[in-house]
Amino acid sequence: MKQAQLSRRIEGKVVAVTGAARGIGLATAKALHRRGAKVVIGDIDEAAVKGAAAELGTDVEAVRLDVTDEASFADFVAHAERRYGTLDVLINNAGIMPIGPFLDEESALSKRVLEINAGGAMIGMRSALPGMIGRGAGHIVNVASVAGKSPVPGGLSYAASKAAVISATETARVECARSGVSFTCVLPSFTNTDLIAGTSGTKFIANLEPGEVAEAIVAAIAARKPDVYLPRILGLVVWSQPLLGRRLRDWANHLIKADSAFLAFDADARKEYDARIGARAVEEGGRPAGGATKPESRS
Repeated sequence: MKQAQLSRRIEGKVVAVTGAARGIGLATAKALHRRGAKVVIGDIDEAAVKGAAAELGTDVEAVRLDVTDEASFADFVAHAERRYGTLDVLINNAGIMPIGPFLDEESALSKRVLEINAGGAMIGMRSALPGMIGRGAGHIVNVASVAGKSPVPGGLSYAASKAAVISATETARVECARSGVSFTCVLPSFTNTDLIAGTSGTKFIANLEPGEVAEAIVAAIAARKPDVYLPRILGLVVWSQPLLGRRLRDWANHLIKADSAFLAFDADARKEYDARIGARAVEEGGRPAGGATKPESRS
């Protein structure tokens, strides 16, 4: 699709993006704003998300959002509609990713991953869908991960949460097939955000930049694509995995070091990020690694 046509399809749309203080969420908000969308961005990190909105300029609103809280999400959607009118698109992007051996991860943090990554997307759909279905139009974009389609040692909770997002998106698409609402699931590989701090990535497949994922999301909204794999070759790889069998698949993952990327990492380089995502688990009564004390930002 040509850029001019893409911009025409995006211009004037009211779009809400979660986890938008930084990373993929912020990059997506920027890409939409450049094309004339009216954007509302939400994040648990209120100072950061308001700073991001100030940077973007006019036709952008920032709201503190806890995606695990139904009232907070309802207020987020209501704010968007009070400010700009009918919500056209909701992008559920908020997520956290602790890494390391599963048995070293505190259960409170594992629970929090599922609550934010999977539960947040479902609360988001529950908040936005009634209005969209009532109008017979709308678009839900759920940002998952290729980790939800392939085993990721060292990222068990994250992979499980993203598998849930993938399944929820596809199930909602079928359940709402005659509603006029579109659904898109975005499955990126390693992306250069705080989530992969301290990791070395995989061999042969370059890390994505947040802007690349953002552009793919914008294109998917314009074309109403149901699935977006990034890089595109991963769609073919995922499709072929059942044909390869487990042994050959595991060998291929070992060849590109996908089986060790989240087990062999620089813990010092992850301290700041781990501190952010661990603090919420402390509030829930857990004890995350690293003695985290700072608020977590979901993006």
